[in-house]
Amino acid sequence: MALAHDISLRALRGRRTLELGCGLGLPSIAAARAGGRVLATDWSADAVTATRANAERNGVRLEALECNWASPHAIVERAPWDLVIASDVLYERRNGELLVGLLRRLVTERGLVLIADPGRPAAASFLEGAAAAGFSIGTSLSPRSERVSIHRLRLGSATA
Repeated sequence: MALAHDISLRALRGRRTLELGCGLGLPSIAAARAGGRVLATDWSADAVTATRANAERNGVRLEALECNWASPHAIVERAPWDLVIASDVLYERRNGELLVGLLRRLVTERGLVLIADPGRPAAASFLEGAAAAGFSIGTSLSPRSERVSIHRLRLGSATA
């Protein structure tokens, strides 16, 4: 909910938006409502099905696709993305390691990455890896939940 709230405050008109680990698709639905052209992805076929159904129930158009971060060809070939979003995906250290390398292939200096994290232990090593990979990072607490941080990453020196 924290990431969906952050996204709902943005004007995404026409911006190509990718959600990684979409789960039920709430951030993707918020991005579509904000005007984004959204591709929601998850490794779980059930999550992709749920996201499609939730988008339809909410009257928004988005695309949903099954995609594993270890084999990300389907999303890398469509890069660069204007906005990449993910929520609570850092629950295992290996996810953070995969994510750092993947993000470098998904955005350019103009792209923004938003990651919501409820304080998972693996988040610290992910952020260290992202900084070492050339991302600048800004972090703030979500106004919707004081235990959720929203990390804003950009390649280069400016954060949003």
